[in-house]
Amino acid sequence: MRHKPTMIAVLGLAMVGAAAFAAPPAQPGTVNYVEGATSLDGETLNNKNVGNATLEAGQELNTEAGKAEVLLTPGVFLRLDDNSAVKMVSPDLTLTQVELEKGRAAVEVDEIHDQNNLEVIDHGVTTRLEKTGYYEFDANQPEAMVFKGMAKAEVGDEKWREIKSHHELALTGEPNGQPLAKEKPADFDTHTTDELYNWSNLRSQYLAEANNQMASEYYGAGYNPGWFWDPYAVGYTYMGFEPFASPFGWGFYPFGWGGFVGGYYGGWYGGRHWTNGPYYHYGNNPVARGGIYEGGFHGESGFHGGGMGGGGRR
Repeated sequence: MRHKPTMIAVLGLAMVGAAAFAAPPAQPGTVNYVEGATSLDGETLNNKNVGNATLEAGQELNTEAGKAEVLLTPGVFLRLDDNSAVKMVSPDLTLTQVELEKGRAAVEVDEIHDQNNLEVIDHGVTTRLEKTGYYEFDANQPEAMVFKGMAKAEVGDEKWREIKSHHELALTGEPNGQPLAKEKPADFDTHTTDELYNWSNLRSQYLAEANNQMASEYYGAGYNPGWFWDPYAVGYTYMGFEPFASPFGWGFYPFGWGGFVGGYYGGWYGGRHWTNGPYYHYGNNPVARGGIYEGGFHGESGFHGGGMGGGGRR
């Protein structure tokens, strides 16, 4: 769900880096991971560009036999599949809009607030991501898939069609650019996964591992929420105000939880049962050290199971 009380603070900290980090913090469009053949506006990218290259308004990120991950608003990751292309339309924190031009893309939304406006354009149709969750888009066979979360697709005349969890919507557009989504959202089996889904799950796990390690090492540091550079994984991970789980179930923690997560990397976070305890409680949710959550995201939601501010690069 969206967290109303905290977003103003995040926006205020959006471009402020923690004192312990020397370089500027990340911003919407920052390239966070590349593999294989990828390019930004025709310039080939490699691992040295991670954290340095930024997809600016009007620029295009392309993959051939490769994949790429881009940071959007705090806690939101855009992932591009093989043979795909995405263009940045608006990189603003309060209007973050990208257009999928070919291939497939996924969006993992770990944090979202009322002031955020996250939009993906596919085949002329704008889809707004409304809640935390996991979403996929296909430009080859235009559709929006909501594995978990909730989205709204523009259907013309300032009207929007709601797409709930476990539903997909076919997207079409008229030649004059008027977006249409004539069909009603259809249910789909979220247990049927593909390479993009599995890769996103793995990336989410790696990001959680980086988060867990940094939360432990900087125990009690008191940094502001945001993107933080992890020199071990070579990329940014996210630290929020509170512990939360990615849509795959991987646990993310704020600084100051080092006493709970020391030695615990990439563990599951959820609601009903943990194995290999011990576990602690945060509100009504148990938080485990080294445990594996059984039944939560898979059994209840169909998932398998892991302030633009904060700190820049060291």
